[in-house]
Amino acid sequence: MSETTNTIKHVASPLARQTLQDNELTRPVAGVRPIRLLPWLQVVKIGGRAIMDRGAAAILPIVDEIRKVLPEHRLLILTGAGIRARHLYSVGLDLGLPVGSLAPLAASEAGQNGHILASLLAPEGVSYVEHPTIESQLAIHLSAARAVVGSAFPPYHHHEFPHSRIPTHRADTGAFLLADALGAAGLTIVEDVDGLYTGDPKGPDGEKAQLVRETTVADLAAHQDTLPFDRALLEVMATARHLEHVQIVNGLVPGRLTAALRGEHVGTIIHTGVQAV
Repeated sequence: MSETTNTIKHVASPLARQTLQDNELTRPVAGVRPIRLLPWLQVVKIGGRAIMDRGAAAILPIVDEIRKVLPEHRLLILTGAGIRARHLYSVGLDLGLPVGSLAPLAASEAGQNGHILASLLAPEGVSYVEHPTIESQLAIHLSAARAVVGSAFPPYHHHEFPHSRIPTHRADTGAFLLADALGAAGLTIVEDVDGLYTGDPKGPDGEKAQLVRETTVADLAAHQDTLPFDRALLEVMATARHLEHVQIVNGLVPGRLTAALRGEHVGTIIHTGVQAV
């Protein structure tokens, strides 16, 4: 009787009464490639300071370019924060706010930038959606429209890692985490430089900086110079499950985003180490 009752009420599992932090137990599941949820999706991250802060001169050409490529791709467009977030950091640090309070404040500006971009693309049926909608209803939105706009900031907010004064997981990191989790076809980061350089192209010795057309996360681990993306991005790229590479392109040059979405090498490609299957 007791044995029958236990069979009915309990599901036999090697994970029963064990911790999911035990690598030996989780390896049979965690060691295989997860299912790609949206393998046809292209994720585009638009820089806040690089593009959105520049106003109409930079935003309208990008909007025009996105409008023209919509028949070819279904896009998740994610926007970053710009100079206003840096002002928030400055004021927040003066007030002694913890990093978990600074993260949602900065994320709010990324969302504002997203609303601007979505409004300009509204004639194409594009709308801005919040993270919970992206998580659970993105597929149905993309069946109704060719693109959706959201915030690139990861939704850590008050749970942001407390080992830094300002949030380490910002827009570039958030865009990658989302694209990789969805099993997207690719991620293109749109900035105001042609890609990654050996030095700071905008610094005093900028003329000496050389463009790095292709590299790997492993090679960048020891890179100490300025990066055109959040340094935390390297950490999450090292544990990618789907995305094989990311391309950084100059959104101020007409046609670069279109070319990147078509698979052309027009910026800096960073390989994550994930093997194609």
